[in-house]
Amino acid sequence: MDFFSASNLHLYIAIILSCVNGVLMCLLASKFLHVIQLSGYRIVGYRAYLKETKWSYVARLVILCFMSLLCVLVTNSLLDGYGQYYSYIGLVFYFYFCIVFIINVYRAPQKTPLKQTHRMQRLTFVVFLIMSLLTFVLISVFSEYVYFVKFGIVSITPIFLPVVVPLAHFICVPIESIFRQVYLKRAKKKLASMPNLIKIGITGSYGKTTTKHILNVMLSTKYNVCMSPHSFNTPMGLTKVINNYLQNDHEVLIAEMGARQVGDIAYLCNFIHPKHAIITGIGNQHLATFGSVENIYKAKKELVDAIDDGFICFNAQNSGSLKMYKECTKNKILCGIDGDYFVDIKNIKTSKSGSTFDLKIGDEEINCSTKLLGKSNIEDIALASGLAYKMGVSLVGIKNAISQLKPIPHRVELIEENNVTIIDDSFNASVEGSKNALETLALFEGEKIVVTPGLVELGDSEYAENVAFGANIAKVANKVIIVNKTNEQAITTGLLKSGFDEKNILKVETLNNAKQKLEEMLTGNEVVLFENDLPDNYI
Repeated sequence: MDFFSASNLHLYIAIILSCVNGVLMCLLASKFLHVIQLSGYRIVGYRAYLKETKWSYVARLVILCFMSLLCVLVTNSLLDGYGQYYSYIGLVFYFYFCIVFIINVYRAPQKTPLKQTHRMQRLTFVVFLIMSLLTFVLISVFSEYVYFVKFGIVSITPIFLPVVVPLAHFICVPIESIFRQVYLKRAKKKLASMPNLIKIGITGSYGKTTTKHILNVMLSTKYNVCMSPHSFNTPMGLTKVINNYLQNDHEVLIAEMGARQVGDIAYLCNFIHPKHAIITGIGNQHLATFGSVENIYKAKKELVDAIDDGFICFNAQNSGSLKMYKECTKNKILCGIDGDYFVDIKNIKTSKSGSTFDLKIGDEEINCSTKLLGKSNIEDIALASGLAYKMGVSLVGIKNAISQLKPIPHRVELIEENNVTIIDDSFNASVEGSKNALETLALFEGEKIVVTPGLVELGDSEYAENVAFGANIAKVANKVIIVNKTNEQAITTGLLKSGFDEKNILKVETLNNAKQKLEEMLTGNEVVLFENDLPDNYI
């Protein structure tokens, strides 16, 4: 019987099976979809993920397909001769393996869960259409010409996902461009209706979110401030902030500006048009997508280039920021620690309860105290203080704001729990941030334990940086729990080279495994530093 005959029951089964498999493939593709979303819908981030993880998720899909196809072929062989409908039974194994696979993926801890935005829903729908059509074509061809496999060919469809997901993304690009222009036009119109709004851009390889929060507290003593929430620092993220969060009575907009390639910051500046700017520091974060430190520097400088008559605050403690300051010919402010800067913080005294220091801005000086821990937070305070002062906030107002600052979650956040001190610095650690976190750990007494997967997204320098990270850990900690295999070898090498006792190096697969180990180890009075948590594309 002709497969496409209207009287062929197998045709209708194939259509239903193709749709069901299309849904199943969308669930299996959630990891790839998540990575694309985390990469700001940039294929360069998707390629970096495959490279960094050594195609591990793809390998798991290959194993899934092999096991499923093997079971289908064995089932077809055993039931051959009992009737053509028995060829469907082998698919039971395929669906079972897929469901188990999906459950394991969804149970894995997620640092930033997949957000079901309208854009993600459109992308997922295109994946569904492609996979459903592909499934139907495979079924029709193999049912007609490869009798022994028949409907079992469905079991190989997951292997197409690594290609289908980026293909679906490219298909959606023109559609998303239209939506983006609509949202962008609305945001531009709203900004144009608020000509007196003071717009501030903050960028850098690290410290953006903390500096943003500190500046918000300082400026809120004088202005009605709208701050981009969370880590909304992409074009669509900031467009959403302007369209949904910015109100007519706001006087200041603080926009965190992120980038993964040259041109990203310039794009943001072209529609926000910031008056003032803060450069927190230039490092090698996201080197895997930028390609070189020179490109990172060029991208961050795009914010400086966008400022006309406003002020730009630079971090004197960072060599890249300091270089940019020297090259800048605009209204600029240098902010740092123990130097001859416009904003100078000195006489720092730190403890596990916070820091006290003298804050000098221009010719004025005042003693301040904060509950924030770590040198990196002091640098961020200096940067925010400089711009707040230039915007008319008094030194006393800045001092009061500093005293009210609260730790930002997962950024050197101190937590006391069952006589154990936890330093949570698990949000995307940088090379500079990891050093500061270890300096903070050194302030505490008792047994010190570091839980870390190491530093990622550093491109070709990743191994060397993690060896150095391991060496720095050895100077402070008594025990180390290394999470995931990504940087296991590099960190271990750095630890052992520095004379660290190998029996105090524990290795686990996931953060949950690390927490279980800690529960077995902790007796009280320990200090635990959680330094970095792998982005979800590494899990």
